[in-house]
Amino acid sequence: MLKTVVIGTTALFLTASSIAHAQSSQTSSPTPATPQRLNANDQNTLTDIRVDLVKAALQLTPEQEKYWPAVESAIRAGAEDRKARIAKIQGTVGMRADENRIEVMRNRDPIAFLQRRSQALAQRSADLDRLAEAWQPLYNTLSQDQRQRMAGLTIFVLREMSDAADRRRATQSEENED
Repeated sequence: MLKTVVIGTTALFLTASSIAHAQSSQTSSPTPATPQRLNANDQNTLTDIRVDLVKAALQLTPEQEKYWPAVESAIRAGAEDRKARIAKIQGTVGMRADENRIEVMRNRDPIAFLQRRSQALAQRSADLDRLAEAWQPLYNTLSQDQRQRMAGLTIFVLREMSDAADRRRATQSEENED
């Protein structure tokens, strides 16, 4: 069963990563700073798959099931907040799409940038706090085997996120060299 979960998880993240990469590389955007993203429906589907995957990997007992709705709600709230942050960033970038790089740099307000960044980090912090609070009661009931599966899944997800960030940075540096 564990092999099936690991293979399924790998397939999910590889597929999702390649879909996101293909979508952004196939479309020709007016500026390299505004790559295409998954649409809202695709993002919701991906969140559904991720939630189902975590729940399946844990193989919750009926007693543990009562703690799951809070965890799922926190995961979904975090995903919605992330979508909102990305939309806000895209809106900011979109307002400057008509300006050339020199105008963008000249008109940049570093204080406003710091304030926006602070607000985004505060929102992410609040989302992580909610997620940790939701997980705590369920985590306390997990068996050692379930905790190991959760740890393995967490390490895998973090590695995938790190690899995706590295790919994004590499793509951006290649675009800047052009």
